[in-house]
Amino acid sequence: MASTSRSTTAGPQATIFDDRAYVEAGGLVNYGADWMKLMELTGGYAARVLKGEKPADLPIQQATKFEMVINLKTAKALGLSVPQKLQLLADDVVE
Repeated sequence: MASTSRSTTAGPQATIFDDRAYVEAGGLVNYGADWMKLMELTGGYAARVLKGEKPADLPIQQATKFEMVINLKTAKALGLSVPQKLQLLADDVVE
């Protein structure tokens, strides 16, 4: 992960990741599903199967909560400005 984030700041490449850990390690932006919520859904499915429900009878579910994190330090290093409105929409801003 760190090497991927490091390589994105080596040249003028704006990158978007699906996991906030990449942004915390130096990536520009993440927009993706809330991994903790997905793990909760998976655990719920596992519990239902262990209690005897048939996997084929379980409904299909998908992520309903997404998050966006912006790394302003990386944006500055890339010579990019992030509009204030976008910063306000973000769930978290790394400075």
